[in-house]
Amino acid sequence: MAINATKVSAGEALRVLRAGWGAQSAGDLRVSWMLHGRPGVGKTEIIQTLADEVGAKLFDLRLTTIEPQDLRGLPFYDHDAGKTVWYRPEDLPDTDAPAILFLDELTAAPPALQPTVYGLIQERRVGRHTLPDSVLIVAAGNMVEDGAVAYEMGTALSDRLVHIVVQADATDWLTHYAPGAGIHPAVAAFLKTRPDLLETTEDALRRGEAVACTPRAWTRVSRIMDAIPDRATRQIMVAGTVGEAAAAEFALIADDIAASVRIDAMLAASRAERQDMYPTTLHGITALVYGLSGAVDRSQLPEAIEVLADLRGEAINGLPVSEMATFGFEMLIARALTNGWEDVFAASAAYADYARDRAQAGLP
Repeated sequence: MAINATKVSAGEALRVLRAGWGAQSAGDLRVSWMLHGRPGVGKTEIIQTLADEVGAKLFDLRLTTIEPQDLRGLPFYDHDAGKTVWYRPEDLPDTDAPAILFLDELTAAPPALQPTVYGLIQERRVGRHTLPDSVLIVAAGNMVEDGAVAYEMGTALSDRLVHIVVQADATDWLTHYAPGAGIHPAVAAFLKTRPDLLETTEDALRRGEAVACTPRAWTRVSRIMDAIPDRATRQIMVAGTVGEAAAAEFALIADDIAASVRIDAMLAASRAERQDMYPTTLHGITALVYGLSGAVDRSQLPEAIEVLADLRGEAINGLPVSEMATFGFEMLIARALTNGWEDVFAASAAYADYARDRAQAGLP
């Protein structure tokens, strides 16, 4: 059965859930949510990000690993009352503190578990245990056509949820996820030029291949790049994560970036010394911009601002460096706003020069 709901990026899904959290906190809306999407598209990261943003405790229940009694609790006989009562499971919220109950892998849960889940989703209770009003309920799962283990969602369950279909979007992933997640510059630069390879599950299924590119897989590639210095060993790991064809293309760009991008050295150098340190390829410039936005801390921010400001004046083989500098500033400013580093921008002479030049050119 097709999910005829709006398809959105992970960033847009987060925005919608953020609004849902606000409406529930104000007492205006209390519904349960369902995120549909292919494996690795970022559903779990959306919920973790929301929990971090709103200061909520995350209760993550993987429904494929539990039985109905795990949600209901264990019974014991109360001799004084002459009846059976139930110990509440510790995996469910029981205080008025902000919390998110995340029912992951809902569509892969055994059918015997679904009646118990109905009570949580619709009535916000299991047995005599009722969820506090401060709890937001979000479920997630794959669809049958994604090639994952999944059951068709019946109408009785579907009618109890507000559905959102999450799909991979390279621009959204690179802009909103990659900088904060510390994605390796080579991965960011590669996906900037090959956005079609962010998610290839459908193509892999059609070709009968088990390994596909997904946002989660590229995050793993980023960790491999950071952890494994030996190129040959690293390449086997990358191929086992995103497939041989994508890994071969990625290796070419990664080699180019490794030879030309020196972010730490540039941050440590003087402005005069940096002039000969800028990469000379589009992949290198892209990696530099993403690397700066994702790697710097507050102490390095003044130097990162200078690197981007001076990038505007570089004439590098006809590359659109001014546009990349502007894009880099957008990401760097967003990170500064998130971390409360606005004063560093306010005190930067390099950024003041950059802003003045844009104003004189009639640019926003």
